[in-house]
This record gives sequence, C-alpha cells and structure tokens, in this order.
Amino acid sequence: MKLSCTQILPPSPIPSPQHRSLPLVSATRYSKYPFTPKFHAAAKHDEDRGIPIEDVKTLVKFKSKHNYIRVLQVSRAADHPLAGSRLLLLDAPGNIHSISFLFKSLTNAYFDVFATLPPIVPPGPLAILGFGAGSAAKVVLELHPEAVIHGWELDPLVISVAREYFGLEKLEKEHPDRLYIHTGNALNASAKDGFAGIFVDLFSKGCVIPQLQDASTWERLKRALKKGGRIMANVGGRCVEPEDIRKDGGVIMVDTLKAMHQVFGDELFLLNLDDREDESSLALTGELPDSNEWKKALKKPLRFYVDLWKAYDGSAAAPPEAQ
Repeated sequence: MKLSCTQILPPSPIPSPQHRSLPLVSATRYSKYPFTPKFHAAAKHDEDRGIPIEDVKTLVKFKSKHNYIRVLQVSRAADHPLAGSRLLLLDAPGNIHSISFLFKSLTNAYFDVFATLPPIVPPGPLAILGFGAGSAAKVVLELHPEAVIHGWELDPLVISVAREYFGLEKLEKEHPDRLYIHTGNALNASAKDGFAGIFVDLFSKGCVIPQLQDASTWERLKRALKKGGRIMANVGGRCVEPEDIRKDGGVIMVDTLKAMHQVFGDELFLLNLDDREDESSLALTGELPDSNEWKKALKKPLRFYVDLWKAYDGSAAAPPEAQ
C-alpha cells in the first residue's frame, strides 16, 4: 500500500532542526570529490557549509520499528551540488541512505561506484544488501541492460517510502524481470546458483552493522557467490555519524576491514572516498582486474573510479596506503 504524508506523519510533530541551515554535506568537499559515503546532516558548522533551511522541504518524517525515516526535497534553486535531489535519512543523526535526482540516475555518490561492478563479475544475478530507496539499483539497471538485481531491505516501510517518493514503483514496472525486492534480514540472502556480485550497504543506527565486524559473516557471504563472483561493500568511515556518541565510524571501518581481510586475504582492495584516509571507503574482493579492460566496459562517467582502488595491506591502525 502506498503511504501518503498524512498517513505516515507521527501523531505529535518531531522537532525540526534548530539551525538556520541544514549542513547535509560540505559543498566544497562534494564538488572536489564527486562521491561521498552516507552523508550526515549534523555536521559541525565550522567544518561544512550546509544547505540553507529555506531550500529544504521535509516531505515525510516518522518512526518505524527499525528507523527514524525522513524524506527531504532540496530546492532546484539551492546553491549546492544536491540541488534538485530527494534524500532519504534513516537514523537520528541524519545519515543519508539514498539520493535521487529527477532527470538523472547518476548520484555523484558512492552508488555510482557500485555501478562499476557488473563488468568484472560472471553472468548471473546481483544482490543489493541494504536496498534503501534503490539509488544503486537505479544506476545499475540503467547502465547495464543485462543486469538482474535482487534487493534486500530489513524495513518494509523504507520500501513503501521508496515506492512513493523515489520512483521505485515505476522502476519495478519498467524492469519486472530484472528487479526483485525482498524484505527481511539481508544476511540470509541466497540464490540457487549463487550471486555473480553482492553489494553490501548495511548500516543501522548510524553504524556499519556489527555482524560485518565478524569474519564468519563474510565467510557466509563468500559462499553465496558464484565462482568468480565479487563483493563490493560500503565499509563506512569517520564521517558516518553513529547514534551512540561512544562509537567511532573510523574504528568500526577498520574492524570491518580486518574481518574482511581474514576471509579474502590479499584479494581485498580499498577505495577512499575523500582526501582524508579515515573519511569513508568502499571495499572490493577478488583479484583486481586489468584497469584498461575494466574502463572499456564502463560508461565514461564511471571510468574515473577504476584507478582509485588500492590494495589493502591489513593495517589495523588506519586505511591502507597504496602499495
């Protein structure tokens, strides 16, 4: 069932931010680095220039069993790279879990990096664990006509919001044989003959979920792959703001990478999403492909990302340097 604003607004209003501007992400950093992790809305004023509050409209806000869900519309007139976008926020600090633009699929965010995976995996279905509002699925389906996606999202109300406000219903109708949505525990995802590729984007309460700091979880995901299959994971970083102030996104990222390294050894690569090593990163499993061949298989806007992958050296102190 579709959800309207009147249906899902809480009985008593949730307080609006008291700041004059909503600092979703630094415009300076965003323009220099055209991809970012799950952005946070509660950045410090002296660090990030936010979007003026008059340029942001809250379309819906409510609490579900699993999330504090908000959908924001950024004015097309805003002087900001997110102008004209629709944003899905899922936790109290305001980490952005999905971005949608009306007239384009590319997001200038890490979802675009996910779309570089299909050319380097064998034929077969792809899994998105942590589907959100479908930003990654939209990019992959548009740029890779052969791709078949199975998406898992724990919270069914996130999927309802995605269908109502992020065009997911239209995407499902356009690709009935290529897009399948499942609600429930994403770590139970499986395919009869294995997945060709798995995207892991699992966060809860502003953190990479704790199961991903356990090597046994990555062993299970590895077994869900076809021969030659790969995993690309958003492992977060210090810029991701946990609800629990005692936790540190950078420490959680390092612990997640250590767990992956136990399973994938030298076949683990890292892409830093900013100039600061501890900011945020994606991880890729499997032997690194030939960069020239990989680029040939990608649309021009995505080729830039290929050269950013560096071997992970297993360091426990910080994200690795290039080897």
